Amino acid sequence: MSSEEHSRGYKADEGKPRVGLMLAGFSRALLEVSKVTTEGAERYRDFGFLAVDAGAARYDDAKGRHLLEGYVSESKHHEDEVLGHMAAEAWNALCVLELTLREKEEQAGTQAE
Repeated sequence: MSSEEHSRGYKADEGKPRVGLMLAGFSRALLEVSKVTTEGAERYRDFGFLAVDAGAARYDDAKGRHLLEGYVSESKHHEDEVLGHMAAEAWNALCVLELTLREKEEQAGTQAE
């Protein structure tokens, strides 16, 4: 350890993700995705997406549907609908990413045993 590491007020942040950049930079987008998350939890259940059979593939399809619906709404000049579809598309993309990462972790854990 260096003497700097023992100094008052030192915090070892080097190489760590700067989450604050994401939260501040994408605050409006994340708020909209949070609304989609809340609506889904109220309609189904909290974290229900984790238990959907073939979830990654099904949420990838849903992401594509929202992408297409966004274009359709845009051609009809329904800005609020477009934004809603964009938020739902992002939510579905996050589901695919989360499920894929969890599967990868699970496979790594299985292989390590």
